[in-house]
Amino acid sequence: MARYHGDEAAAPGMLDFAVNVRHAQPPHWLIERLAARLPDLARYPGIEDLHRAQDAVARRHGRARDEVLPLAGAAEGFALLPNLRPARAALIAPSFTEPAVALSAAGVPVHHVVLEPPFGLDGAFHAHGVPEDADLVVVGNPTNPTGVLHRREQLLALRRPGRILVVDEAFADSIPGEPESLAADSLADVLVLRSLTKTWALAGLRVGYALGAPEVLARLTSRRAHWPVGTLQLTAIDACCAADAVADAQADAARLMLLRTELAAALTAVGAEVVDGRAPFVLFRIPDAVRMRKALHDKGIAVRRGDTFVGLDESYLRVAVRREWPLLVQAISEATPVSNGGRQR
Repeated sequence: MARYHGDEAAAPGMLDFAVNVRHAQPPHWLIERLAARLPDLARYPGIEDLHRAQDAVARRHGRARDEVLPLAGAAEGFALLPNLRPARAALIAPSFTEPAVALSAAGVPVHHVVLEPPFGLDGAFHAHGVPEDADLVVVGNPTNPTGVLHRREQLLALRRPGRILVVDEAFADSIPGEPESLAADSLADVLVLRSLTKTWALAGLRVGYALGAPEVLARLTSRRAHWPVGTLQLTAIDACCAADAVADAQADAARLMLLRTELAAALTAVGAEVVDGRAPFVLFRIPDAVRMRKALHDKGIAVRRGDTFVGLDESYLRVAVRREWPLLVQAISEATPVSNGGRQR
């Protein structure tokens, strides 16, 4: 089940809490920017398009052009990790499953460092934490699916001579101010992966980028195909990293965090054990979660199962933060068995 993803949980017409795309469609100004480039699709992506995208990212994070690598979604960055030729990879779990899939398929030994609830990074430094001989370490911040936001100091403490630290910041722009991000740090041994698909509703286009030292990016792309990122993807990167777009995204992130607080409190009120996090999704445990997930599905509501993540079991569910959250919580309450003298648990 390592390649199971949330989009498989939702059928057309369902209320989708399984996928973390923030909006139903891209904003009109972004659609217009992309539509304006449709006549250019007869040509291969040009160096000018590449440089505009790189420069937009570089300005956004205070980096140099050659420290920016446009990607066909952050997931492509994980697929390229075997090009770094690690001898042993350590993956902080529970986490996004694609790094393990890509590295294992390439024959790289993978060690999962499974964090215990509440899934803080302290466990990575214990006796059974990250092996000293791991020359590649992958960690999410905030981590999918737990939503936990790790401190910069903890992330940087994972660095070792000869090791590359990969930080998955696919959801970092969903947190106001992007605290704890390493995107602006020019470090020779740190590779940051970013996604634009969730914030800008571009999952169907596949848009993201990597930030790292030029030497690391060169190794990462050593076996990459020609023209891996198309004209529309490069245009989207340029547009979404512009200052006004970033400001809009941050304002929306502030609203999203308010919704998250409301959702987490409401889930707790109906008997869920909510993991404390900062991401635009909420991980929680609930009694008889498998039956609950199926009951929600029958009501036309999709949620993400947790047991396909290393370190979680079937008692966990993950839900996206959406303004329709009262419908989800009501459905959970209605599907919760009645006990305790007729009161719902």
